[in-house]
Order: sequence, then C-alpha cells, then structure tokens
Amino acid sequence: MEADQPCRSAVVDLGSNSVRLVVFEGRSRNPLPIFNEKAVLRLGRGLTETGKLNEEGVEMAKEVLSRFHAIARAMKADPFEILATAAVRDASNGPAFVQTLRESMPGVPIRILSGKEEADHSAIGVMCGIPGASGLVADVGGGSLELIHLTPQGRHDATTLPLGMIRLADRSGRDLDKAKTLADKDIGGVEWLPKVKGSTLYLVGGAFRALARLQIARTQYPLNIVHYYTMDVQEAREMTGWLQNSSRRSLERLPGAPRKRLDDTPFAAMVLRRLMKKVQPDKIVFCVDGLREGWYMLNVAPDILAQNPMDVVAREMCARFGRSNSLPYALMQWTDFLRPEETAEEKYLRHLACYLSDIGSHDHPEYRAEQTYWRILRVQSGGFDHPSRAWLALALAVRYAADQQAPFLATSRALLSDQDWKSAVVLGLALRLAYSLSGGAGRLLEGTSLEWEEDALVLILTSARVAVKGESVRRGLERLGQALGVATRFEIELLG
Repeated sequence: MEADQPCRSAVVDLGSNSVRLVVFEGRSRNPLPIFNEKAVLRLGRGLTETGKLNEEGVEMAKEVLSRFHAIARAMKADPFEILATAAVRDASNGPAFVQTLRESMPGVPIRILSGKEEADHSAIGVMCGIPGASGLVADVGGGSLELIHLTPQGRHDATTLPLGMIRLADRSGRDLDKAKTLADKDIGGVEWLPKVKGSTLYLVGGAFRALARLQIARTQYPLNIVHYYTMDVQEAREMTGWLQNSSRRSLERLPGAPRKRLDDTPFAAMVLRRLMKKVQPDKIVFCVDGLREGWYMLNVAPDILAQNPMDVVAREMCARFGRSNSLPYALMQWTDFLRPEETAEEKYLRHLACYLSDIGSHDHPEYRAEQTYWRILRVQSGGFDHPSRAWLALALAVRYAADQQAPFLATSRALLSDQDWKSAVVLGLALRLAYSLSGGAGRLLEGTSLEWEEDALVLILTSARVAVKGESVRRGLERLGQALGVATRFEIELLG
C-alpha cells in the first residue's frame, strides 16, 4: 500500500431484508464509518414457502452489489468482503446466487456465514461498542435471530433461530398470535438460556433499533442516540405492549419514525417480550454495533479490541483539539482532593474529563462552552453510556464558564440526578480554576494544590512563579467553594 493512500476497509452485510455497505476509515478502537448505504432487497421474502431467494430481490442484489463494489474499489478499501447471512445460507439457490456474484466480481471475497459465525460477529460488535458487556446478545435480522452468551471470559453457546422478521411473518401468515406461539417454541428450545437468567439483554439489529427509535420519540427522551439506550424491564414490557397494539398510522406520526421498519415492529416487539419472559433480564441495552463492527475488529484491528474506546477517543480529542498531552495527568492528580470517597467509575469519568478539558481551546470564546458541550454529548464513539455523556458534557461546559441555567444544558438536567449534577459542576469549576492558575502549563500547576483544612478549602501556593492571587483565581476559588458549600482561603508557602 502506498504511503499516501488512505487506510480504508469495507464490508457488505447481505441480509435477508437489506444489504448494507460500510466503509471504515483508518484503524482505530472506535470504527469510523465514512460511507454507509443500505438498500432494502427482501431476499428472504417467501423463503419459507419456496425454499428459494426472492427472484426480484436477487436481481436487485446484483445491481446494488455491483454499485457497492465500484464504490469500495474507488475508495481504495482493502480489505473488502461480502458477508451473506440467513437467507443466502438457507436458500436452495443460495450457492448459485453467490457463484453468480463471484463471476461478476472476481477476486472479491464472498462468505456465507453460519448461524454461529453470525452470532459470534455480532457479539464481538457488542464488545466493540460496549466494553465489558456481559449477558445475552440477541441480534435480529430478516431471516434469523442469533443468540449468544457473552461473559468476561469469552463468547459461548451461540444459537440461531428462524425468528427473523421476514421469516417469522411468513411462517405465521402475519398472524401475531401464531407468531407468538412459534417464538415461544423456538426460544423455549434453547437449552442454555437458563444460564443467562437475570443478566443484561443486549439488543442488536435494525428491527430492535427501530423499537428504540420509536420509544425515544414517543417519550421525548432528551438524547436521540440509540446506542446504549437502556431500559428497565418494566419500561420494556410497557413499550412492547404499546408497539404490539399500535396502528401503523399512529406510529408514522412520531417524529423520525423508521417507516420501512414499521411493518416489522409488532413482531420485533413480540419477540423481545418472549425473550424477556424467558431470561428475565436485569435491564435491556440497545447496541448499534453488531456484525459489521465485529467483522472490522476481527479483520482490521484484532489486536486493539482490549483497549477502552473511551480512553482512545479522549486521548485523540486531547491531541487534536487541546494544547498539551501531559497536562491531563497533572489535572488528575490536582483534582484528587475533590471526592476521596469516589467510586472507581467516578474516578474514571474524572480521568476522562481531565483529558477532554482543553478541547474548546481553539473555538470562539463566546461559544466555547456550548460547542464543547455538544461535542462531548454527541461524540461518535462506543463505550459512553447516556449518563456518562451527560455528566462529562456538563463538567466540560462548566469548565468553560457555562451558565448552569443555560437552555443547552437541558439534556444533562434531564438525565442526571441532583447529586451527579453537582459532582459534574464541582469538577468543572475545579478544572476552570486549574486553568486560571496555570494557563494550561503543567509546570505552573505543579506549584499549587487544593487541600481541606477543617471546614475550609485552601488553595496553597508553593512556588514564586504562581504566588499571585489574581482576580480570576480569587473568583474561581470562591465559586468552587460555593458549589461545595464551604469557606475558602489562600495560603502561600514558598519553598526554597
């Protein structure tokens, strides 16, 4: 590969309902899609009755895949691979269809995934987007439902069921009651499911994502991001009941309703409800990363899956937008005084905030706070659950002097408890004070510390370089004290 050629990879997910091309840029722990296009083919329509791929879908697939091949080649994507799933592997004319594709695109790898391989790819995709995920992964497509048990030790017990949205509708004659009976029988036959009872249920696939989008619109949830959207069981039961009993017309009225998925919605909701009844999960988490991201991690970046995607994005943003790669470590030490009782999770969020604390340095000063807030809240990266996004965005907005009553902070106000709101504000004010003292230079921060003395917060200056009680520093210390509800004062202890 030439030095100036972009590092790109591409995968085609040839499913029972749709085909999608994704082109990824670079090689990172956070897969970066720079091209993403889907076409609805319905290859699996009628497969239950005929045993063959839908003829109209086959003809469309040839045209669409030819276009996708041309795009991937023009974008110099390498590797480039086509993955065929349930419809192609189960159809009697699947092998002939694949052979036709190979003749029209010589040299392009085309792989028919087994059900277990498909489940495994999806599980790795969940691990990509939600590090530390453990529980049951359920990936629904047009032809099949893949289930796989995910633990910290690995991936186990992969099973594929004929409960994809197209196949289930065909098997049941689009009768929801009959579909329920079929789903209960198929799910009930999975012998290992009792092992995951009470664990987290991770939902992958377009039909499940459609449920989340409809619920987000219906409840006016304050963050329009499906990835890591989380529900408790009671909320999920209520949602599935609503979706099974709602007309298509009523769902179409919701803003952003996924119209092409609405016919599948009652069946997807029913399958989810039957799964919940069987495994009784502690919570339900939607994940947008699945088979395609699993392919990426296996084929493009297999050695970096163990990295934390939040660490990676924080360090990348620090290097790209900040002024110092070393200051975050000093800030982490400097803010240790804040919450000696903090949990490991809280400490980790503070660590991320320190790395992200200077990413607005090159923005217009009138818009730094708001720009930083949106940049963090909507960051394109796996790993960040919704409360973490809201907490970090608030802390960094306050670091840039955001008014806590500013309307743009509404998402954080809605997603955070009063206690979490306060802790984010306190950290933001502490970071702002640190930058007032140091101007972003770590060597100046080294001459200062914040310590508790009885009921007061004391700013100690130990270096002549920083022994200056400027007005911005005084105001910053007072504001931090007010947020903590304590008195503040300065002490100068020059050394040497």
